[in-house]
Amino acid sequence: SITKERTEVILQGTSSLDPNDPSAVWEEFEFKCKPGDLRRRPCLISPYHYRLDWLMWFAAFQTYEQNEWIIHLAGKLLAQEEETLSLLATNPFSGRAPP
Repeated sequence: SITKERTEVILQGTSSLDPNDPSAVWEEFEFKCKPGDLRRRPCLISPYHYRLDWLMWFAAFQTYEQNEWIIHLAGKLLAQEEETLSLLATNPFSGRAPP
């Protein structure tokens, strides 16, 4: 069985010098097949899943302490590591300074 509600982990970054500033604009890193933007057509891949997108689904059921890889993923996104960014559908900071 599957759950009736789906909790999501959303990774976002900001270019604001003060991330606590209420006017800071937060931008989402979009995954290739993980649910995200409601205006985006759903991804359909069968019988396989994109592994990172699949792991993000299960990470939402636990804490980050139980999924330490999320901390490493966030660090690689902050460093704008090309290999890691290639696993995502979009990089909102492409061509700009890292978040």
